[in-house]
Formats: sequence, C-alpha cells, structure tokens
Amino acid sequence: MSDLPRKAVTRTAKLAALPLGIAGRATWGFGKRIVGESAELVGRELQQRTAEQLFKVLGELKGGAMKFGQALSVFESALPEEVAGPYRAALTKLQEAAPPMPTRTVHAVLEERLGEGWHELFLEFEDKPAAAASIGQVHRGVWHDGREVAVKVQYPGAGEALLSDLNQLSRFSRLLGPLIPGMDIKPLIAELKDRVSEELDYDLEAQAQQAHAEEFTDDPDVVVPLVVHQSDQVLVTEWMDGIPLSEIISDGTQEQRDRAGQLLARFLFSGPARTGLLHADPHPGNFRLLPGGPEGEDDWRLGVLDFGTVDRLPGGLPATIGESLRMTLDGEAEAVYELLCAEGFVKETIELDPDAVMDYLLPIIEPAQVEEFTFTRGWMRSQAARVADPRSPAYQLGKQLNLPPSYLLIHRVTLSTIGVLCQLGATVRLREELEEWLPGFVPEDPVDGEAAMAEA
Repeated sequence: MSDLPRKAVTRTAKLAALPLGIAGRATWGFGKRIVGESAELVGRELQQRTAEQLFKVLGELKGGAMKFGQALSVFESALPEEVAGPYRAALTKLQEAAPPMPTRTVHAVLEERLGEGWHELFLEFEDKPAAAASIGQVHRGVWHDGREVAVKVQYPGAGEALLSDLNQLSRFSRLLGPLIPGMDIKPLIAELKDRVSEELDYDLEAQAQQAHAEEFTDDPDVVVPLVVHQSDQVLVTEWMDGIPLSEIISDGTQEQRDRAGQLLARFLFSGPARTGLLHADPHPGNFRLLPGGPEGEDDWRLGVLDFGTVDRLPGGLPATIGESLRMTLDGEAEAVYELLCAEGFVKETIELDPDAVMDYLLPIIEPAQVEEFTFTRGWMRSQAARVADPRSPAYQLGKQLNLPPSYLLIHRVTLSTIGVLCQLGATVRLREELEEWLPGFVPEDPVDGEAAMAEA
C-alpha cells in the first residue's frame, strides 16, 4: 500500500469483503458450537477475528474507512479484556499512522497548491511523512523564516473516498454493532458523513486551529501550534514535538497518565467556553504530552492537533448539560425529567418514570459525584454491558430516550474522551473541571444574577 486507493470498485470490493468474512466466521462458529464448544468462547473468538480483519482493512484504505476506525478505536476499552487485548496494538497503530502516499504525488499536490516554486518556501522539506492519517499526511519541514513546521497534505481523491467508504460501511453497520457493546454504529457513520465537507476544508480547519492557538498562547497547560500558511489541500502549522498519547496509553507512567487525563478533561470543557468551538476528534493520535508545565520541566502540558472537525458553540456548551447533571447529582428526579422532556431527550409521545430515568443516569455520571475518579477499562465495560444487555432495565429505558441533533456531536466527543481516559487509566478531578468550565453546573448566585440584571 503506497497510495490512497481511489477507484470506487477497488475500495468497495475491499469493504464488501468484510461482511462476507463476518458471515463466513459466523458459519464457522456455528459449526464449532455443534461439536460442543461453549457459545461464550466461540462468540469471543468470532468477535476477535472480526475485529482483526476490520481494523486491518480500515487501516489499509485510509479515507472514510480509517476515519471510522479511529472513531471506533477510542471505545476499545468497552470490550471484554480477553477480546480487546489481542488487537489493542492494531488499534493504537491505526490511531497514529497509515501507509504513506508516493513522494511524486506529494510534490504534485504542493506544486499545484503552492506554485511551481514551492521549494523556495522551505529551507528544508522531508519527503518521508512524519505521520499519516485518514485524509492526509504530515511532513516535517523548516519554513523560509526558520520555523520548524508541519506540512499537512491532503490525499488526492480524499473526498470521494470518504463518502464512498462511509456509504458502504453504513450498508452493513448492523453487522459491526457487536464489536462495541452498547454503541449504535449507524448514527456514528451518519454523523461522520455529515462532517465530510468540513473535514476536507483546510480553510475552516486553519481558522479553528488559529482561534485555539491564540486563545491558549500563554496557557500553562495546553499548547496549540500556530497556523503558518494555508491553501486548498495544504495546511502549514508550527511543528510540535512531544509524546503521542498512544504511547502514554501503552507505556506511560501513572503520573503521566493522570496528568494527561486531567488536561484532556480540562481541554474538553474549557475549549468551548474560551473559543466557542469544541474539538470534535478526540482520539489519541491528536494529542501529545510535552514537558514544561506549570511546575517546570518535570511537569507536563497537553499538545493538541488536528482541528478538522469542530462543533461551533458560540455560547459554550449548552447550560442544559450542566443543569441536568447538577440536578441529577442532587437527586431532583422530577426536575431532571422535565428538563429532558423540554430539550427533546424524551419525545412527546413517550412517558417515562422520572425515578427510572434517574437510575439510568446515576451510574454514568459517577465520575462527577466524587472529588476524584479513576477511569478504568473495567468501569467502561460495566457501563457498556449495562446499556447493551437486552435483559437490563437500562437497555429498555435507553431505547426510549432520544438524542436531539444539536447534542449528537457533543455526546460523541464526551463519550470518546471518556474512552480515552479509560484507556489511560487516569485518576482525574473531573468535578473540579465541571465547576470551573461547564455552564449551569454551579447554581448561579442570586446576588450575582440580580447584579447582572441591573447592569442589563
């Protein structure tokens, strides 16, 4: 694999082989059960083999296939350990790299977008990519003013590949559902499709990254590289070193894990409050841990990359989220239910027991109930099992809840971030971040409210 396979027939054939492989393994599994092997053991082996094939194909194809794989990869902590373990390395690799496109293709894109004299813009340019992802790859270079830069070059045909892959994956999304218990795959694919045009628009990405870079310029905890130059299919930003979060997940110290987790939670909730934008692609390949935090060189900061997908939230995260979370923690079942109904989480045609809704929500928000919480794969698996088991009251109630479109991306980003925190095994003071950054979580002081009304 050296280039993005662009012919629709090639990509479709590779993706179409996935459900055929799944069906074949199901037949094989049925045969093993006939000869007496337990359904549980056969099911786990089927799940493992299916996952291995899935992520191998997604990684090879890049495009929408790899984008889908990256979105799934943050949820591996929801899988049973005996299933997740054998292919965790494949997921980590998927988060960080993909097969590169040929040098001649890279040069052709740069010449077309930056002009025939593109070489003159750089003092140095490394032909070998430093990283490759779903729709583009990154090359290291030195800009003509001496700054080290990252040069992001979009794969030719990336737009067609993205849509083609996601349409094909959508056709057999039901077969992929068992890979991640408790997760509905089809809405995830639909939401990725809705974001294709934004993902491909490097002008929008440059604007979002520059807004974050300027806001976090003097921040002691978070680092965002400045934008240096942007054109169609090419984005040049300042280079950022650091330890990829995927390496912290696999080999980091507990101190690094905890610090990374705390800063990841801080960035998730502070970003919308400070920039009006939500970074909406929180997989480990988009984050780095850098030395030089508030306590000196032995402390750590969080580096953030890739602003191709953002949610625009001019007023920050909706206050409804903070209000409902606070009232749930306070045990106000009726008030929570009324708020969920008003916001469309419970449709008008549905009537639920407020106490049952409270029982459904409380285990999910456990991390916000305590001063600090240790996120683990075991905890994630228990939550996934609770909402995925058809015999569970949580499963029955969850089927009757609705997710309004305006909350869809926020929901996915929050779940994905929690997935990464569980991969890290980080102990995080989540409540501290909620109190600082989440609108509505801390009740408004009546005196402050009156003063604000007087000023208005």
